[in-house]
Amino acid sequence: MIEKLARIAGQFRALEARLSEPAVVSDRQTYAKLSKEHSELAPLVRTFEEYKKIAADVSSHKDILANEKDEDLRELAKSELPSLEARAQELLEELKVMLLPKDPNDSKNVILEIRAGTGGEEAALFAADLFRMYSRYAENRGWEVEVLSSSPSDLGGFKEVIGLIKGEGAYSRLRFEGGVHRVQRVPRTEAQGRIHTSAVTVAVLPEADEVEINLDPKDLRIDVYRSGGHGGQSVNTTDSAVRITHIPTGLAVACQDEKSQHKNKARALKILTARLLERAQAEQEAKITGERRKMVGTGDRSERIRTYNFPQERVTDHRIGLTLYKLSQVVDGNLDEVIEPLITQHRAELLASAEPGAAAGAR
Repeated sequence: MIEKLARIAGQFRALEARLSEPAVVSDRQTYAKLSKEHSELAPLVRTFEEYKKIAADVSSHKDILANEKDEDLRELAKSELPSLEARAQELLEELKVMLLPKDPNDSKNVILEIRAGTGGEEAALFAADLFRMYSRYAENRGWEVEVLSSSPSDLGGFKEVIGLIKGEGAYSRLRFEGGVHRVQRVPRTEAQGRIHTSAVTVAVLPEADEVEINLDPKDLRIDVYRSGGHGGQSVNTTDSAVRITHIPTGLAVACQDEKSQHKNKARALKILTARLLERAQAEQEAKITGERRKMVGTGDRSERIRTYNFPQERVTDHRIGLTLYKLSQVVDGNLDEVIEPLITQHRAELLASAEPGAAAGAR
């Protein structure tokens, strides 16, 4: 791992050198790409540099203990060594986490979908509470929140509300919030003060990228042939008709309306690109729909990932057995004490499942 980190530090220094080259500075696209890569590597390299310094101090202190005759120096080294070794180990663990493969969606904005499930009007009211909770959390982190669509209920709740949360790392922080959220409290509509249990579904989806289609010439088979039918003297006498087949998908487009082979080819390419774009968009939408269904299930109370118990001021995340008696703070948008343990658990699972040396291939 240390060798891999050293190589990454070398790449980082090479990037710094390239970013100062006049040719790179004048090329906005290249400069932006390299700047992004540089900024992504910077935290890792800073942590590695600190680790190297602490590791060198540990080695120096051990050398003093082994070879130094001065008792005062030996005593000083002995007293400082445990804290240095602890810090070195702490940095090493941080580096292991930083080398884990990153989810390509982590830096994306979030589409947050909240829908009332079991519980009628009370579920709709809690859907509004959850949307307010996530909105306040987003605002606390400096993110923007935009309501994309909503379906209000009669008492001021939401049957459904969909919002866009825009901010660096929004998906990485909110990705584990998807699922069924259960609430236990006395509803406004309950005259006798009985506690009801309702459910709300939350889906957290990364904002989809704009679909781009780049046709690789190696993926295209182009056939030319003679046009058929009416069209003048060039018909049936020149190979002006064009058929283009996209080999990976099998999609084929033929054009023969123009007398020019060049024009028929350009038109066929345009139609083929449009059809591939349509297919890619449909696949992307199907993937998002699948993620949404997997995340929220049926919306039944039994599928809960988290319970908000108002009478006991308790929040319980059932996935990791976390219980906090801070419900008021949580629903007011102070979610870090709920979110951080989920992220930590996810990282621990990744570290446990990583093969020896797997982390080194992460970058």
